[in-house]
Amino acid sequence: MATILLLGLGVAGLAVGARYGMQAYRAARTRISSNQAAQAAAAAAAGATGDAKSAASSFTSGFLKKKFYEGGFQPVMTRAEAALILGVRISTPKDKIKLAHRRIMLSNHPDNGGSDYVASKVNEAKDLLLSEDDDTKPGH
Repeated sequence: MATILLLGLGVAGLAVGARYGMQAYRAARTRISSNQAAQAAAAAAAGATGDAKSAASSFTSGFLKKKFYEGGFQPVMTRAEAALILGVRISTPKDKIKLAHRRIMLSNHPDNGGSDYVASKVNEAKDLLLSEDDDTKPGH
C-alpha cells in the first residue's frame, strides 16, 4: 500500500515538474526571440555585420524557432516559388496542394483580416501548381 502511495506521489511530482519546465521553456523562448529582435535592430542601426554575437544568436535561433522564407515575391511566379508559398514540394500530389492552399487561406483570407495581395499570391501559387503545363502562367 505504501509503495502505491509513493508511486502516485512520484508521478504527481513528475507531472508538476514537467508543467513548470514547459512554462519556463516558453518564457525563455519568448525572451530569446525578443532579445534577438532587439539585437538585430541595434546591429542595423550601428551598421554591424557578422560579429560573434549575431553568429551565436543565429546558431541558437535555428533550434528555438522555425525559419520562414524572408524574401519577397518574384515578378513572375515560378513553380519553385509557388511551392515555397504553399509549403509543399513541386512534385506534391494535387490533393495535398489543395489541402495546403485551404490551410493557408483560412488564416490569410481578406474576410478574416488577411491581405488581398497575399491571398492573390496564394491563389496564384495553387493555380500554377495545379496546372498541367509547366509553361502555363495563370492570368496570362
